[in-house]
Amino acid sequence: MLYLMQDTDLSLLLLWLSATTGNVLGSVANWGLGRFGYHLRHRRWFPVAEAQLERARGYFLRWGSVSLLLAWLPVVGDPLTLLAGLLRVPFVLFLVLVTLGKGLRYALLIGVLS
Repeated sequence: MLYLMQDTDLSLLLLWLSATTGNVLGSVANWGLGRFGYHLRHRRWFPVAEAQLERARGYFLRWGSVSLLLAWLPVVGDPLTLLAGLLRVPFVLFLVLVTLGKGLRYALLIGVLS
């Protein structure tokens, strides 16, 4: 998105919408993997150990679904969205919070750098 912002013929609104949509769709995939892959958590190849899952569950439950506003953060965001699926956060609530957080991030980037 930052590279494409240099092209003055492109609409900043379209860039914002594309970046936000693409990023949210990635988070939706993570939520789906968590939501529908929970029964696989005992497999050796599952990316999260049971102890890590329990520790993350404790943090998530302490901070609540509002923590999904931080899904845009590097390193933290993907596991957070996967955990939301594992913990069965309602999809509509998930979608609203993640879209709001990621949309605001891209809006700030565009606002500051354009």
